[in-house]
Amino acid sequence: MNKSIIKKHCKGAFILFGCALLLQITTKPLQAQSTPAKGNDVTTPLHLLKPAYVTPYGETKQADVKAVLDLIYNYLNTATPYELEDSKTKQPVTDITKLNATSIFKPGDFRLISYEWGITYTGMLEAGAATGDPKFTAYTTNRMKFLNDAVNGFKTYLKASPQTITPVRSVLEPHALDDAGSMAAAMIKTMRSGTSKVNLRPMIDNYINYIMTKEFRLSDGTFARNRPLPNTLWLDDLYMSLPALVQMGALTGDHKYFDEAIKQYQLFSKRMFNPERGLYMHGWVQDMDPHPQFHWARANGWAFLTKIELLDALPQDHPARAEILAMLKKHAAGLAQRQDATGFWHQLLDRNDSFLETSATAIYAYCYARAINKGWLDAKAYGPAALLAWNAVSTKVNSQGQVEGTVVGTGMGFDPAFYCYRPVNVFAAHGYGPTLLAGAEIYRMLKDHPFVINDSAVQMNK
Repeated sequence: MNKSIIKKHCKGAFILFGCALLLQITTKPLQAQSTPAKGNDVTTPLHLLKPAYVTPYGETKQADVKAVLDLIYNYLNTATPYELEDSKTKQPVTDITKLNATSIFKPGDFRLISYEWGITYTGMLEAGAATGDPKFTAYTTNRMKFLNDAVNGFKTYLKASPQTITPVRSVLEPHALDDAGSMAAAMIKTMRSGTSKVNLRPMIDNYINYIMTKEFRLSDGTFARNRPLPNTLWLDDLYMSLPALVQMGALTGDHKYFDEAIKQYQLFSKRMFNPERGLYMHGWVQDMDPHPQFHWARANGWAFLTKIELLDALPQDHPARAEILAMLKKHAAGLAQRQDATGFWHQLLDRNDSFLETSATAIYAYCYARAINKGWLDAKAYGPAALLAWNAVSTKVNSQGQVEGTVVGTGMGFDPAFYCYRPVNVFAAHGYGPTLLAGAEIYRMLKDHPFVINDSAVQMNK
């Protein structure tokens, strides 16, 4: 069994603790298990002996899934206050007409405006829709109203003091796809869900305008960045742009957004998908030859999730649906081959000497379950893997509702050490939205595709 050993080397300022976390990975293969004999081959059905599973197996219940979702909600609802305060006096600011240069969001454990939290808002909406518990939905709608009010208040103040740096800068002046796409998608989903009466369109329109007209592109129109090297494609950017575009198409009925999303998907995939492995490389750099392929788990999660988002939002008669569905099946097959016996996936998908990572595993659990529930993937083929993945993720939600084992924000590297020694942290925001999404969809799957234990193995009959 693979184990991650977290070593702390205090050398300068770490974000929270003044320490930098380094990961040292050790690999120990699973050993065959020997069960004490109480009989023999004649007197005992040995094939029914209970294995010593590392991850709970064949025990997934809706009530247990809901309990995990409740834990996360209880933590996040407290850890992410939606209030304004004065940075100097620490007093609450309740009148948005009086915002000024010292007005800030009351600090919590996570930022209310980030691509990670865009996924969390979506995850809360899905948890509410799946379980029928309105507290999850209210988490998102309350904070969306707060953000809308804060943006309007700061807009007024900025007319008189345009150089002021405000906590809503990334909403008013996005500078990257990370600023725009995930938050825009969450806002559009909030509006489309009918759960909020707040008009989020001004913020949405500003985000979409950035994606469509201001993001840097290669000469053929592909969304790109100039870091870490000039003219670089990041697989992450599929999720940071395309879900927002197809959601905008669904919201407005304007097919130009669908067309742009499909074009971008095709441009990325032709460069970055490895059909022999069924995996995507994390980064692609123009004029790099040969090109190292590092199959980072969370980036593959963003690509997997993007295909789900496209199929969710594209019209049923859209001509690109068949292409996206075919790629979904190829990617699903490539990922399934690399699931660890514990249910997790490795930080580098095809490097078993890299650590087992939570956020990617949660994304995969969601995507498999969503695709099964929508009829895009066969429940018999992938349902057991989805359940095992969820069971693994659920073991990483601690008693406080924090998600453990999530790798921190990860740039792009071209050597294995860069990926294999990235820190993990409970304050890595990337773990929360995917775990909420996974729990919500597994909850649905358990209802629509119940499993049975047949000859000791999890099986799905439909």
